[in-house]
Amino acid sequence: MLVDSHCHLDFPDFDTDRDDLIARAHEAGVDLMVSICTRVRKFQPILSIAERYDEVFCSVGTHPHNAAEERGITADEITKLTEHPKVVAVGEAGLDYFYDKAPRDAQAEGLRIHCEVARRTGLPLVIHSRDADEDMESILREEMAKGAFPALLHCFSSGKGLALAGIELGLYVSFSGILTFKRSEELREIARELPSDRLLVETDAPYLAPQPRRGKRNEPAYTGMTAAVLAETRGVSLEEISAQTTENFFRLFTKVPRPAKRTAEAA
Repeated sequence: MLVDSHCHLDFPDFDTDRDDLIARAHEAGVDLMVSICTRVRKFQPILSIAERYDEVFCSVGTHPHNAAEERGITADEITKLTEHPKVVAVGEAGLDYFYDKAPRDAQAEGLRIHCEVARRTGLPLVIHSRDADEDMESILREEMAKGAFPALLHCFSSGKGLALAGIELGLYVSFSGILTFKRSEELREIARELPSDRLLVETDAPYLAPQPRRGKRNEPAYTGMTAAVLAETRGVSLEEISAQTTENFFRLFTKVPRPAKRTAEAA
């Protein structure tokens, strides 16, 4: 079993074949998916998809790109939305200094609000961090000092320093198709060194399709391609990395019910 811990099933890229996409994920051994929110104001369509499919859960939050337009959304408002049984995470929130689509103070303000929601609810904060390692580490240390909360660095492509700081602070680290790219040896070196009990895999679909699908639309069925490279990188079997990342997922995403174990008769 594999889990796609981060995808965007509400995006229009999937409007024409969402049912088939879910079926392909199952065929590929991906039994659970978390569809990640990027705008609180557009949360309802994401929730509707999660409600439609038993194997899909979702988060609620504001992507750093949208931090300015959603400035003013309070921790109370987000916390209220997390009460739905299908909402299993907060975010994605964070800092993106590569695109800088929102003022950096708005991004930081939004990140801190989401930290507060994660602290209140105990739900994991899904963190987006790009070209902002120093500020991200500083904010996380400050926020953790106020009271610890669960979190993960999603689609990790930052430096080793942020990865190790995250591990020190109790965070998990999730790898996407970027791990499979030919020029990602430095990232694979980081993945080699991190503790096995802190690793997750994801697609970030429809983006960042892994090799050999690079450049095409990504989808949850491709989670195993990234898992295979992570397994090879760490010198273990695909079965072992699948079991480990799935166990890590359930340890972090505590609101997601574990599937019932199949009996020999049902198998």
